[in-house]
Parts: sequence; structure tokens; C-alpha cells
Amino acid sequence: MRFVWTLTGMLLLTVGTCALLGAAVLGLLTGHADPGGAFTARFETVQTPGHAVVVGDLDTLVRQEVPFARGGQARLRLDARTPDGPAFVGLAPAEEAQQWLTGAPHAAVLRVSLARGPLPVRLEQVTPADGTPPSVPAAPVAQTFWVRAGYGVIEWSPDELAGQRLSLVLMRPDGAAGVTLDLRAELRAGWIAPATWGSLTGGTLLVVLAALVLLRPIRPREVVFVVEPDQVPVLAGRLGVSSLTGLGAPTPPGPRRVPERQLVSVAAPAAPNRPAIGPRPASLAEIPTPTAPRPLRPPTPPR
Repeated sequence: MRFVWTLTGMLLLTVGTCALLGAAVLGLLTGHADPGGAFTARFETVQTPGHAVVVGDLDTLVRQEVPFARGGQARLRLDARTPDGPAFVGLAPAEEAQQWLTGAPHAAVLRVSLARGPLPVRLEQVTPADGTPPSVPAAPVAQTFWVRAGYGVIEWSPDELAGQRLSLVLMRPDGAAGVTLDLRAELRAGWIAPATWGSLTGGTLLVVLAALVLLRPIRPREVVFVVEPDQVPVLAGRLGVSSLTGLGAPTPPGPRRVPERQLVSVAAPAAPNRPAIGPRPASLAEIPTPTAPRPLRPPTPPR
């Protein structure tokens, strides 16, 4: 049982320490947010000689690169601008967006890496297949398949688009070739503050509970012998007692009786039952006359 309590205390201490470390990490992350509680990032300048910059599956890209942005109460905002002004930003079903840009040169976003400073964006230039004449897509605002679209700014929640295969398309408003984009992203994660306080509170409680379990007083263990009647004398002999009757029985209440002791002369080990004090003389005549001590003989000198 002692081992179980020790193991339980160690587990509680481990989980509580991990929770406190998580709270510390979230606290450091919160320190990088702006006064409004949003996390902002700027991307490297994105350029393509084609007509558009496309993220084939937006939900997959967010899940792979910034999984913490897919939590509850999180919202993403993207600002896209060209040297001439705001860019067109739209969300459309992946199949329809791909079909619309089949004959138009464009750039596909493969990866967005998290790093200090401007975030690097890895692109792949997509050109029409051999034998397919290049085409110029019509103005994006004239298309009807957009789920969400705007100029310069688009905002969405990952929970709203979860399970949908949507493409993010960024173009010049007129659909012309030669796209240069200045991109900025903003994340508002409403779950960070509750998670920080929850981890801090839970970790503290678990550490305190672990200390109580590990430092609890240990009660003495009681040993119970179950033996056959014929083995009682053998067990009594092993324990060094004459009988097991009354062994371990509680002391009866009341004043304890002090056992009588008899004074024994220390100088007479051969007669242990002889009293240390002799009989009292009846008169002065019965007092023995002390004998004079014998003189000490000088030591004999060596020859």
C-alpha cells in the first residue's frame, strides 16, 4: 500500500509540473501579443509572373503549419496589398478554383514556415501543360463560386471552414499577370488566456496534492499471526516469551503496580539471596570489634 501511495504522489507531481510548464509557455506566448490580444506576422514579399497566388487547400495548410490556430474561438485575418492598392482575396471550392485557373499561369503555395522576422513562403510556379494555350482569367469579381471574397482583407474562423476543401486565391483586382503581394496575417486565439489560467491553477493544485500524498505520516504496520494450536509454543519460543496469552493486550486502566525488589549485596555474587543489610544488633556488646588493617609489605628488590 505504501508503494501505491508513493507512485500516486509521483504521478500527481509529474502531471502538475507539466501543467505549470505549459502555463509558463503560454504566458511567454501571450507576452508577444499586441495590446488588443492579437498575434501579427508579416510574410516575405510574394511574387509571380502569373495571374494569381493560390493556396490549394487552406485548412490543410493551417493544420500543418499553425495547428494552434485551429482551436476554438480563433479567428484569422489576412491583409493583402499590391503596389497599386488592395489585392483581390477570395475563398472558393478547390475544384472550381482549379478549373478556373487551368490555362492561366499562377503560383501555388507549398509551405509557410514559422520563423523570426518575415515568414518565408515557398512557391511553385504552375504553367499550362504542353499543348494547352495559356488563357487569361476573367475579372475575379465576376465569378459566382466564391464562398467569401473581398479587397485587401479577408477574415475567417478555422472552425467555420473545418471539413471543407477551400482554396485561397490572391490576384490583382483586374486579373492581370505579374502579381506582387505584401501580406500580413493576424491571429486572435481566445483560448490562450483560459488555457493559461487553467494550467496554472490545475498544476498548483496537483503539486500541493502530490506533496500531501508523499509527506503523509506512515502508520505502523500491524502483524497478525495465524497459526495452528500446536504451533503456539513454538511461536512463543521464537518470540522469546513464555506464553502468547495476553501478548499485545492493552494495559488495564488504573495505577500501575510497581514490582517489589529486594536489595542484594553487590560484593557477594555467590549468594544472590543474601540481604545487603544484616540483622540489627540488640545491644552495643553485640557490635563486632573492628580489626586493625594489616601493614603493607614493601616490595622485594630484584636480585
